[in-house]
Amino acid sequence: MTHSMRTETHTPHAEGGAGWRDSASRYALLPLRLFLGITFIYAGLDKLTDSSFFHATGAGSIGETMRSVRDSAAIPALVDLALKSPVGFGYAIALGELAVGIGTLLGLLGRVAALGGALISLSLWLTVSWATSPYYFGNDLAYLMAWLPLVIAGTPLFSLDALLRRRRAGGYR
Repeated sequence: MTHSMRTETHTPHAEGGAGWRDSASRYALLPLRLFLGITFIYAGLDKLTDSSFFHATGAGSIGETMRSVRDSAAIPALVDLALKSPVGFGYAIALGELAVGIGTLLGLLGRVAALGGALISLSLWLTVSWATSPYYFGNDLAYLMAWLPLVIAGTPLFSLDALLRRRRAGGYR
């Protein structure tokens, strides 16, 4: 008669916990993805519908905002570049935010969308919110950090990226 030695260390109760933890880990980035996607769509639409934003001068205009942060920016040359065509820069930011938000929410080119969001946040941190003191009062740095997990992980769940990946692998006919 042979005896088999059991080497497993998990009890059935612990396995259920591990399953829940694994599942939670898989879905952990979804709230962040939803928040960033919705927020960037809203930010883009907010700019596109603001009658004063797309002006070179005046209260609430992109031009006035850029001029007001120029001397306190970490990289004033970025602000100078924006000031060459403030209206064009305003449209680039608004349409960029909209594209990033849609891409993130739908999970289409998720890493590219997240990288776009990170670059927008980085440029705003280095210009608009650089002089915010203490630094944690400025939100652009926090947004930059929030984008990084999505740059690394992409959008593997509930996404067009996942659907396209399955199609390429022959998962759908």
